[in-house]
Amino acid sequence: MSARIDHLATSGTFALDGGEWDVTNNVWIIGDDTDAVVIDAAHDADAILHALGGRTLRAIICTHAHNDHIDAAPTLADATGAPVLLHPDDLPLWQQTHPDRTPDGTLSDGQELTVAGTTLTVLHTPGHAPGAVCLYAPELATVFTGDTLFQGGPGATGRSFSSFPTIIDSIRDRLLTLPGDTAVRTGHGDPTSIGAEAPQLDEWIKRGH
Repeated sequence: MSARIDHLATSGTFALDGGEWDVTNNVWIIGDDTDAVVIDAAHDADAILHALGGRTLRAIICTHAHNDHIDAAPTLADATGAPVLLHPDDLPLWQQTHPDRTPDGTLSDGQELTVAGTTLTVLHTPGHAPGAVCLYAPELATVFTGDTLFQGGPGATGRSFSSFPTIIDSIRDRLLTLPGDTAVRTGHGDPTSIGAEAPQLDEWIKRGH
């Protein structure tokens, strides 16, 4: 039996380039009744621990290192013993939030992580951040996109460490090639699907967001 997906929304502050914004983040927990992984430990380690319900946490996977996606990661790691995993290209962003602690392991394109018999494949999708990744779970017909792809468009690219042409290439080449019925579970906001977003690519490019 494949893993199930649990969802938790947590709220806090996103800070970058001297600005601060109130945000609500999606925390995704993938696993069964025994084991789980967390995608993006955002804001509230206690709430994530409660949602885990005593399951063994195998890994804390960071889709990227903006502070609102990693601020609770060290506390959650200390509480559970789970390693924090991050693509090394995002270490400069990580160090802005956690200068005295490094992640426990790295993520790389094509890497496979397994939990509860379900495989998550790492897709390196730079653009929103240099080390941004998505996690594709074909058995669950789902891709976890962090802030790379949302309902209605790409993630923001107007701040440091980001690039609009790069995120468009990542979405076109790594995400829109997935089956159309693949659910897109995002870092903020409502889920969507690859099939719903693919027809909008040309419009996004025109808008240049």
